[in-house]
Amino acid sequence: MIPILDLGPQYAELKTDIEREVLKVLSSGQYILGENVKKLEKDFAKYNGVSHALGVASGTDALHLALRALDIGSGDEVITVSFTFIATVEAISYVGATPVFVDINPDTFNFDPKELEKKITSKTKAIMPVHLYGQPVDMTPILEIAKKYNLYVVEDCAQAIGATYKGKKVGSLGDIGCFSFFPTKNLGTFGDGGMVTTNSDYLAERMTSLRNHGSKVRYYHDEVGLNSRLDEIHAAILNVKFPHIDKWNSKRREVAYYYNELFKDVEEIQTPKEIEDAYCVYHQYTIKAPVRDQLVDSLRQKGVMAMIYYPVPIHLQAAYKNFGFTEGLLPNTEKCTTQVLSLPMFPEITREQQRQVAEAVKSSLIELSAKA
Repeated sequence: MIPILDLGPQYAELKTDIEREVLKVLSSGQYILGENVKKLEKDFAKYNGVSHALGVASGTDALHLALRALDIGSGDEVITVSFTFIATVEAISYVGATPVFVDINPDTFNFDPKELEKKITSKTKAIMPVHLYGQPVDMTPILEIAKKYNLYVVEDCAQAIGATYKGKKVGSLGDIGCFSFFPTKNLGTFGDGGMVTTNSDYLAERMTSLRNHGSKVRYYHDEVGLNSRLDEIHAAILNVKFPHIDKWNSKRREVAYYYNELFKDVEEIQTPKEIEDAYCVYHQYTIKAPVRDQLVDSLRQKGVMAMIYYPVPIHLQAAYKNFGFTEGLLPNTEKCTTQVLSLPMFPEITREQQRQVAEAVKSSLIELSAKA
């Protein structure tokens, strides 16, 4: 079986360094917000070209803290996409705000700003674009509209560390950037973890307090906050892995381009489309294909693990049925959820494995066409 992701080779490469640093933490007696977190925050801020980076407990918490820091709450609206992992929209729900959805560009799977202005009301407080699959959103029109209407921009960068748009790292373009260190991410730890980035001193101070129970001085609490602190062990692991992120992202791009070459004559599928002036880091290599569900089953029978990100858009999830969203609200989003298919993608995948994946896709399409 060729897995969708294999974390074994990465761990084997860094095993000695990771285990050494973890043991240092265990013997130090300092497990929360220590020197490892401080180092990671400093290096992360420098890497992303921002003034501040704060380690938090998860990517979901990063989004939640961002909205809390911007004082978004009940009665407010946040515009985002439905074609994403539910954490994006959960964060909006956590603060009591209402999600308002725009459709996606069917070629990039990302936030389409064409109808953004039509969605803005007097209740709109923020726009939350998602850099899905490692592909940067076309941010210029979004930032222009946000400035025009005095709206905040919170970037969901959970899948896109290292991606750039017009020479700037994602997470540095809006008011706050939100990152995830979930194990499967391009930069992942051995559990949950996240990061928020900002150029605002005020927002950095606010999120620093909010992540620590709303406290600036120990045992004195200015507001009700969260317990959302990045653990020292996770920070130590990430400090070992972080210097390799550009190398890994570059390798992911090589993998993606080789897939493109292997599929260039396969008319039935659409390979990923990159936008101009952007650097995609291919958290996933996602194609669009006919008879998608049957194709997934066929690939697995041939020893290729493929995944569907995501089979049901958020506006049609049971968790959001009380909002009254109906089918047909977001036609591009809804169609893509029936077509998208992510193939094995990780820096260490071999060319031979990629050829096996491509051959399995091609032969499956032929077989499925013959049955139609």
